[in-house]
Amino acid sequence: MQKENVAITTEFITMDKLLKFSGVAETGGQAFLMVEDGVVKLNGATITEKRKKVYPGDVVNVDNQIELTVTVEA
Repeated sequence: MQKENVAITTEFITMDKLLKFSGVAETGGQAFLMVEDGVVKLNGATITEKRKKVYPGDVVNVDNQIELTVTVEA
């Protein structure tokens, strides 16, 4: 499994923007489809909300292949 840290400068980032910002999805539309297809998990739970807020410390898993850990940019 590929693991990455994604540093953000804001209080939170929405799931669609996180997937696009990290390069997992090429477009926002592709990010929406990933969520709709049920392949995105937030802290172990499958999510259905495309604009779910993701905070530093949260872990996002995409299709059991990519794990993104959200951190605060120093």
